[in-house]
Amino acid sequence: MIGWFRQLRRAGILGMNERNARFIMLHNQRRNYPLVDDKLITKKRAQEAGIHVPALYGVVEIEHQIRDLPTMLGAREDFVIKPAHGSGGNGIMVITDRQRDNFRLANGVLVGIEEVGHHISNILSGMHSLGGQPDQAMIEQRVLFDPLFEHVSYNGVPDIRTVVFKGVPVMAMVRLPTRRSGGKANLHQGALGVGLDMGTGLTTTAVLKERFVDEHPDTGNPIAGLQIPEWDKLLELAARCYHLADLGYLGVDVVLDRHEGPMVLELNARPGLSIQLANRRSLLKRLEQVEALDEIPADPRARVAITKELFARNNPPTPQAVPP
Repeated sequence: MIGWFRQLRRAGILGMNERNARFIMLHNQRRNYPLVDDKLITKKRAQEAGIHVPALYGVVEIEHQIRDLPTMLGAREDFVIKPAHGSGGNGIMVITDRQRDNFRLANGVLVGIEEVGHHISNILSGMHSLGGQPDQAMIEQRVLFDPLFEHVSYNGVPDIRTVVFKGVPVMAMVRLPTRRSGGKANLHQGALGVGLDMGTGLTTTAVLKERFVDEHPDTGNPIAGLQIPEWDKLLELAARCYHLADLGYLGVDVVLDRHEGPMVLELNARPGLSIQLANRRSLLKRLEQVEALDEIPADPRARVAITKELFARNNPPTPQAVPP
């Protein structure tokens, strides 16, 4: 494994300091950060732009609105509650079913309306928000993930992170929840990062806590060779988010709903760098290829064509050999 990191470094792996100084600071104006750090603003702007996102059922802004939860929820049997300024999946409550006045969590536990209200109160206090600032609670549609992931995911909703530079999607990975990650698609908590061929949308290589793997640790099923459905549409959604956020360097998180297809979940102005390990590719080299372009078209579909021309996985990965 150490040998792989050395080879990746020689191949030009992008480090955090270079990412911050060369790409985030130069291409992301700080005044635009609220467009992605506030999920409520992101959702509203996406809806105005015709970008598909999970439906918003309601927003709780102040404590006394919690007493109106029964009316706000109505007869809904499943939904998601999340902080507008949360990060890393913290503070998200997923309700999968309802039994009269009780709600079933994703882990099967039943809770009452009082416990749901208490969770929302914690969100409002800033317990789960960036910087601990007072927050808002969003109540939105629960995504039912595509059947493709049923055998390679554990108790959660996988998502697809795409790094977009100057409007061009340059690298993507699937994040698969595991038992270790508590059903969250969060690599730092133990989710699986799976590389994607930008040309075809096929899964390629995978990393789990900086260890390369071929199978999902909980299901034992192979990971490589899965075809992401509606791949071109997914790439176009990611490319369109460049205009949505006015950020030159951007992470776009998309979920695949079994009924409604690709939906943008959230945006990130500081996407992490583990995507390079999942793909066993240098992100820096791809960013430099986009920098070298004489012109970048305004049409998102034309930018997706650039993605496929430049970054299709038609060459063996760097480094060359699969580690033992």
